Amino acid sequence: MGHGHGHGMPTSASGRHVGRLAAAFTVTAVFMVVEIATGLATGSLALLSDGAHMVTDVAGVGLALAAIIAARRSRHRPGRTFGLYRAEVLAALANAVLLFGVAGYVLYEAATRFAEPPEVPGMPVVLVSLLGLAANVIAFLLLREGAAESLNLRGAYLEVVADLIGSLGVLVSGLVTLLFGWRYADPILGVAIGLFVLPRTWTLAKRSLRILFQHAPERVDVDELTGALGRLPGVGEVHDVHVWTLTSGMEVASAHLTVGPDCDQSTILAAARELLADDYQLEHATLQVESGTAAKTCRELHW
Repeated sequence: MGHGHGHGMPTSASGRHVGRLAAAFTVTAVFMVVEIATGLATGSLALLSDGAHMVTDVAGVGLALAAIIAARRSRHRPGRTFGLYRAEVLAALANAVLLFGVAGYVLYEAATRFAEPPEVPGMPVVLVSLLGLAANVIAFLLLREGAAESLNLRGAYLEVVADLIGSLGVLVSGLVTLLFGWRYADPILGVAIGLFVLPRTWTLAKRSLRILFQHAPERVDVDELTGALGRLPGVGEVHDVHVWTLTSGMEVASAHLTVGPDCDQSTILAAARELLADDYQLEHATLQVESGTAAKTCRELHW
């Protein structure tokens, strides 16, 4: 006999932050146009590289916003039992790929300029970097709360943080160029931005792939969890255990529990649900309680 249980699927945490995400998108998009236009006009690699990063920033925030809207709209469609929550993770991975591309471009372009750095006017760089600093501070404050709850929002947040630091670097580069006329400040800043972005991008990509490959959350020891279920009174064996993350803050589990013929299956099911919720924070769990004969059929499966 099989029993299943699962609490109602929670609303994606990032869904509560659509307004702030839309505001951050608008602010970063407007400044992106200003920075790229000024970078092209002055020939500043610092502005161009930061502007290129802003393109991925705007794309990342836009992807995050689109993913959240898509997930919310599809939540109640019968054929999509898990909605489109994974769209947020795909958006975060796309975000990481874009950042890798920009970092590579910045490093390559900076390397080609070291031999003969061009003369860059310092004043426009300083003024635009101050505007960029203000824009990134606004976006940072808008996204900070949601970044702790959603991988997708965290991707957009990390890009804003990188841009915030990039704007500070561009400001320093512009001041050095303006005050001392040192041409190497601009390409050096370009390299610094590229090196800053890479490790954070790798972390974001790794977390996204972990979810897409349906690995167990890092905080959950599956062997320990299986053993804990097996030690419940009346449980003889535990098999077919799966724990995975649907999207940020939405973790799911399933397992089969083999019990004796005289056991109260409802009591065992309730105890297992309580164990998973209290000890492992897995509130959405589907559990099947079965006899020894049914367990043998399960073990015949090859995956």
